[in-house]
Amino acid sequence: MPTTSDRRALVIGASRGLGLVLADELARRGWQVIATTRGSSGELEAKVRARDGRLTVESLEMTSPEQLAALRERLDGRPLDLLFVNAAIDRGNLPIGEVPTGMFTEVMVTNALSPLRVLEALRGAVVPGGTVAVMSSEQGSVSLNTEDGYELYKASKAALNQLMRSYATRYAGDGRTKLLIDPGHNRTELGGPDAPLVPEESVPAVVDVLEAQAGAPGLQFLDRHGETVPW
Repeated sequence: MPTTSDRRALVIGASRGLGLVLADELARRGWQVIATTRGSSGELEAKVRARDGRLTVESLEMTSPEQLAALRERLDGRPLDLLFVNAAIDRGNLPIGEVPTGMFTEVMVTNALSPLRVLEALRGAVVPGGTVAVMSSEQGSVSLNTEDGYELYKASKAALNQLMRSYATRYAGDGRTKLLIDPGHNRTELGGPDAPLVPEESVPAVVDVLEAQAGAPGLQFLDRHGETVPW
């Protein structure tokens, strides 16, 4: 197994919030990290300068198959020990009957379809025994959906979880660890200013889980403490 300094991670969606802190935390621990962003990010560039070559940036609009194919070509020859997809949008707290069709499509494409397209396109870059992980949410748990609100976002995360289950079933014998991660409710642009957690506290716990689960078989849906989240 490679040492930490030899391990390489690709974090999809790292311009801000949880993805930014995740990429930086991995680099802080000695990983070689490739972080993707849709456009320029002053925060990410500052992290790049601070990490002395352990953090590099690639451009990617995750919903674009053409950009995804181009990234795959650019990554040729750079095997990954961890592929982590962190990307989601929220378009407000509307009852599902009031959600416009275009909004529904946008959220589902970004939160459910595109992450799985990333995994399909880049799975060949992940080494045997490596980890494929996606940022999910307790909001995607059907059994825990006992409070009203944010119906579209919840549906998109439940769809993500189901698609990840299908992915894991299809590639059950590939020897890679597969994880859905619930980081908790964090103070980010998506989570809002009143969230009880901050990424600088929750994300190191997430990385602990990623490192502890490396090599584990099958698909798991885990929170930042490594506890199983009900489906």
